[in-house]
Amino acid sequence: MSEGILKALMQLFALVAVPVKDAVSRRNIVKDYLSLHLNNQLIEEYLNLFDYHCQSYHEKLKEKTRIHKLYAANSVKVLRIATAINEELTHYQKTIVITQLLEFLNLKKRHSTGTGIENEFADTIASAFNIPQEDYISIKNFSIHEIPPKDQNILVIGNAKEKKNQERYIYREFIKSEIYVLNLRSETLLLLKTNHNDQFTINGQLMVPQRIQYLRPGGSIRFKNGTPITFSDIATHFNYSADKTPILFEARDISFSFDKNGKTGLHPMSFTCHSGQLVGIMGDSGAGKSTLINLLTGIYLPSSGEVLLNGIDLHLFPEKIKGLIGYVSQDDLLMEDLTVFQNLYYNTKLCYEHLSPQEIKEKVEQLLKTLGLYEIRDMKVGSTLNKKISGGQRKRLNIALELVREPSVLFLDEPTSGLSSRDSENIIDLLKDMSVKGKLIFVVIHQPSSEIFKMFNQLLVLDTGGYLIYNGDPVGAINYFKSCVNHANKDENECPVCGNVNPEQILNIVNDRVLNEYGIPTPARKIQPSEWFGIFKKRHPSPPKKEIKRLPLPEITFRVPNRWGQFKIFFARDIQSKLANLQYLVINLSIMPALAFILAGLLFYYPVDGPNSSYIYYNNPNIVLYIIITVIIALFVGLTVSAEEIINDKKILKREAFLNLSRFSYLLSKVAILAIISAIQVFLLVGIGNHILQIKEMFASYWLILFSSAVFANLLGLIISDSLKKSVNIYILIPFLIIPQLVLSGVFVSYDRLNPKFSSISDIPWYGELITARWAFEALAVSQFKDNPYQKQFFLYEQLKSSAAYRKDFWYPAMKSELQLLETLQDSVLFKSTVQLLNNEFSAIKPELPLYLQAQATPLLSINSNTEDIAASRNFLDKIKNYYIALYNEADLKQDERRMDIIARYPEEKETNLTKLKNTYHNNGLERFVRKTDDFFSKRIIRYKNRFIQKVDPIYKKPENNFLRAHFMAPIKKIGSLEIDTFGVNLMVIWLMNFILFLLLYHQTLNKILSKGKYNAKSFLRKAKKKRG
Repeated sequence: MSEGILKALMQLFALVAVPVKDAVSRRNIVKDYLSLHLNNQLIEEYLNLFDYHCQSYHEKLKEKTRIHKLYAANSVKVLRIATAINEELTHYQKTIVITQLLEFLNLKKRHSTGTGIENEFADTIASAFNIPQEDYISIKNFSIHEIPPKDQNILVIGNAKEKKNQERYIYREFIKSEIYVLNLRSETLLLLKTNHNDQFTINGQLMVPQRIQYLRPGGSIRFKNGTPITFSDIATHFNYSADKTPILFEARDISFSFDKNGKTGLHPMSFTCHSGQLVGIMGDSGAGKSTLINLLTGIYLPSSGEVLLNGIDLHLFPEKIKGLIGYVSQDDLLMEDLTVFQNLYYNTKLCYEHLSPQEIKEKVEQLLKTLGLYEIRDMKVGSTLNKKISGGQRKRLNIALELVREPSVLFLDEPTSGLSSRDSENIIDLLKDMSVKGKLIFVVIHQPSSEIFKMFNQLLVLDTGGYLIYNGDPVGAINYFKSCVNHANKDENECPVCGNVNPEQILNIVNDRVLNEYGIPTPARKIQPSEWFGIFKKRHPSPPKKEIKRLPLPEITFRVPNRWGQFKIFFARDIQSKLANLQYLVINLSIMPALAFILAGLLFYYPVDGPNSSYIYYNNPNIVLYIIITVIIALFVGLTVSAEEIINDKKILKREAFLNLSRFSYLLSKVAILAIISAIQVFLLVGIGNHILQIKEMFASYWLILFSSAVFANLLGLIISDSLKKSVNIYILIPFLIIPQLVLSGVFVSYDRLNPKFSSISDIPWYGELITARWAFEALAVSQFKDNPYQKQFFLYEQLKSSAAYRKDFWYPAMKSELQLLETLQDSVLFKSTVQLLNNEFSAIKPELPLYLQAQATPLLSINSNTEDIAASRNFLDKIKNYYIALYNEADLKQDERRMDIIARYPEEKETNLTKLKNTYHNNGLERFVRKTDDFFSKRIIRYKNRFIQKVDPIYKKPENNFLRAHFMAPIKKIGSLEIDTFGVNLMVIWLMNFILFLLLYHQTLNKILSKGKYNAKSFLRKAKKKRG
């Protein structure tokens, strides 16, 4: 407090202090007030100033004629001084000042008759200080009456047995006189006074009869004989805004072992806590503090024992206590790209479906004001490495995310770690206020200060290995551990001068080391954890187990939205976060245009040594490469965009698990947002790339296939993001997911040139069917070849000509050669296989033949076939050849007629129009690839497993399989007798794969596989416990 404020206060005290007989008592009140802020030397200095002002006003009051004028002048002066110092004092300090002033008036009434003007002075000051009227009247009545009148804010501490069960009475048999306690609603402050000298102290100071003392969180009333009464013991009797239903939280013989190696994480322990308590959990690193919190919150299942909330086992019946428990982990759980307000706003929307947006906004703003965050509500939170708000503010906002749904039990893991002492005290002050209002708060804390330590109502101390070695009063813990090692000052727990305690003494005693002969501490401890555990069990034996009684649960005020409502909130929150991240937007919106310019620009080939040195789409040999690379780009970018989506949210999801939100809604929102991003990215890629390479009338097909592939990659990225624990592992895995898509796409390495043990000459191997890049590339290549404005005019004729050419030019000679070979063979293995091959081919071709040839079909050959049978087969083979020659000629004639018809439409351009159409829409390189004519040395027909396999013109060949499977570059796919275009089938297959991936993502299949089957341990233990129960 500044010097100017203290001088003004002395003047104010003197103005109000109308001369009374008991001037010494009046002066002592001022002295007590100054002792709260100053050392002894300064106290005397300001007391002299007070005496000077009192003497000055006393001299002026001797003149009777000037009394009324002087009072009027003093009233103005009082108001001016009160207004001047109003902004310099905290609400707590103002309450102390007004209490001291009222004590002046009380002395006057006892020793003098006054005019009542002094009361007006006090009223004026209270109004200027903005003291709530209800509190002011309560303080006034409390200070005036020796025995305060009955009031809901008055509590009595005494020894009257007949009153021990009254709501506002604390019974202590060792107290001789009553202590009166006033609870101020606007401030976490208790006013106390007694009428007799009973030799008890408040915060180390002797309590003076008929003088008001102050008790704040962490303070206590101590007696010569008997246990102390803490602030919390008194505050829990008021609970003016407490939950209507009290909380009883019990841990009964709980223990925990880790599954990996059976190592014990927590040894059996029991304790009980109640609503209105702030419970501290202390211990060294590795003592099991976080493990205990995870057990108590229901995240872990105990190996034995049970955790009860009002008699309900929270592990067996989590649905019954849904929403009653909140958890604030040590980790930062904020969305760094959102503002303080937005973080809390979206979290509140997930908790209160029944509130309107305006009501939610008001609720959020009120909580921000309560936590002192309202002024920074529009600031972006930032990351832990790039902080926009302070560490203390981040902690308060993390706590606010849980407070907004008003849980009855709140757990906090190291809420003060990394904070300054001031911020730490602010956080614990906040938690203390919550406990006073009826909440049960558990706080894991490592090195609390004296002020923080005193605020706890109950302390649990854990030792290395998970042993509970203390459970009881925090300040009493120091005496307990000192007495265990027989310290000389074992009866002292706080400094006799300042009243501070040193919590570090507890862990220092617990971890005290054995000294060697040189007096140097050794690694060995004097008392092992198991010994401390034994001492505690001996001194505090477990009480007999009581029958479990189920008590009513507190009312749950929040209501989670339905799945659609949650989806909209998740979607809006994620969109807002991404829009606020400028770097994210720039990268994701620029990567596809950049890649499109690079790819298309490099593949924009045209000859420079010919007569026509301009670019012509038909002559570009890189279109096949462009198609497959765009597919790989869509997959790669789709993976990278989604790779960190869930892993970045895992800490937030852990907190939101206590809300029992819909995983389906969360995942669907992620997929929807990523799909929108991918749609925009693919639009830019196709729009720019196709424009540069002059690929026309294929935009919709390219966009649809590449978008579908990108969604596949999004889902795959979400799966690995959900399954792996570190981002670096994800980016290591991405090449292993992309490279197979590239190699097994069928473009760079033909499927029939892979290891024969793992592939097939006739079909796509099974692993090729799992490659999305293959389905996407095939759909685009087939569609671009057969559906372009030029080729679709002639595709049917080309298909008939290709089939006929294959039969007459390749199949017929091969069959004729086999028949000739059959004549030379006798009964042998080769003879049998040749007969089988010929029969298979005749049977396969029969459905393709006209009816007159089907009726003339020769009987199947056998191992007993003679020369006449072979001759009949040869004759039938010749008829087949003649049929295909006629078919070829007819198809060729029809194609010429079609060509002439097109030319006839534009007679002035003649062939120029057809050539232009071909150069604009048809690509020679793509045609050579889909017809497999780009390799001059490759075989056109191959004998494989007693069949002849066509290796030329796959784009014209219809598949033999009747359910989707087909050779690479088939023009259509079959489903029974139904023939569907390859583009449509492949698109459906990609989306079927997307659907399967979403199911795997939703059920966390990969995560469960990586967890080696431990995913069902929780349900198994739960069932086992139910059977035991």
